[in-house]
Amino acid sequence: MTITRIGVGPRMSQAVLHGSTVYVAGQVANKTAGQSVEAQTREIVETIDALLAEAGSDKTKILSATIYLVDMATFPEMNRVWDSWVVQGHTPARATVEAKLAAPPYKVEIAVIAAL
Repeated sequence: MTITRIGVGPRMSQAVLHGSTVYVAGQVANKTAGQSVEAQTREIVETIDALLAEAGSDKTKILSATIYLVDMATFPEMNRVWDSWVVQGHTPARATVEAKLAAPPYKVEIAVIAAL
């Protein structure tokens, strides 16, 4: 099977396609870093939309999502954006955990796996 990489960098690719699956790397908010969890989540899901589109998929085909929050107290704030973004009837399996992220301005990171 062919492996296709999107947004290849020195350490990682932004997405990897293999078979009928696309693996989207953990996304953080670069433009809204340091801002609210809501703003960062909004930027991240827009980035995920773009990566999935480039791969030939979309958010209705997300199989699973892993969400990392620096502070679990911001869970409701993140969920407000998430709930308005996901398509009802097409919600993925999901885990949300509290974790330190790569840099202090980042408050949320989201990684997804989707079907093509």
